[in-house]
Amino acid sequence: MSMSANAEANQGVNPSGNAPAAGPSIHRRALITWLAIYPTVAVVLGLLGPATAGLPLLVRTLILTGIVVPVAAYVLIPALMKANAALTRRR
Repeated sequence: MSMSANAEANQGVNPSGNAPAAGPSIHRRALITWLAIYPTVAVVLGLLGPATAGLPLLVRTLILTGIVVPVAAYVLIPALMKANAALTRRR
C-alpha cells in the first residue's frame, strides 16, 4: 500500500475516493449484542443448568461462556447486524 493510500485508509476514505459505509451507532451495536447474548444465556442455562448444578461456579461459567460466546460472535451477532443493515436500507 502506498503512503498516500495508507494515509487515506487511516482517515476513513478508501483510495477510490468513496467514503466507507457507516455502521450502526455504538448504542445500536450494544442493543444488537444484548439481543444475541441475553436469550442465548437464558436458553443455555435452562438446558444445562440442571446438569451442571453440582459443578463449581467457575466451571459452570466456563461451560456457559464456552458455548454462548462462539454462538453469539459467529452466528447471532452477524445475523442481527445483517438484519439491521437490511432494515436501515429500507428507510
